[in-house]
Amino acid sequence: MAPDPRIAIVPGSYDPVTNGHVDVISRAAGMFDEVVVAVVNASVRKTKSLFEVEERVEMIESAIGHLPNVSVDPFDTLVVEYARRRGAKAIVKGLRAISDFEYEFEMNQLNRRLAPDVESVFVMASPQYSFLSSSGIKEMATFGGDIRDLVPEEVATRLQEALAR
Repeated sequence: MAPDPRIAIVPGSYDPVTNGHVDVISRAAGMFDEVVVAVVNASVRKTKSLFEVEERVEMIESAIGHLPNVSVDPFDTLVVEYARRRGAKAIVKGLRAISDFEYEFEMNQLNRRLAPDVESVFVMASPQYSFLSSSGIKEMATFGGDIRDLVPEEVATRLQEALAR
């Protein structure tokens, strides 16, 4: 009998991708046979994205190119519908603080109601990234803060270009 591949999705807006995101994605890649970074194209929770979905996909692909079992794909449906369509058994989410836990706990309960066959897996942020958020990065970059150690190199360049427009 052929092995049952374990597929996980790591959903998010990734506007932009940070080193914290890359850390969670890399760790998920070590736990699952296949990982799909699912880039949400239409978020109801957040404001309009700074980067278009195609730009976010490109930046993530550049940042995770060293991970052979990871791919990137945009989506615009319920995350559990997307997970099922991809054959994923798990949704991986990174947690930084209590506020992340509260939100993700609520989402987990809703997702379990819709798709009890899809598990949520929570990965605690590495200490050096426990404060990091895309919105914080954009704010720092807007006011000239040094973000080079917090995001992949290409993201730092593209973020400065986008903010200069």
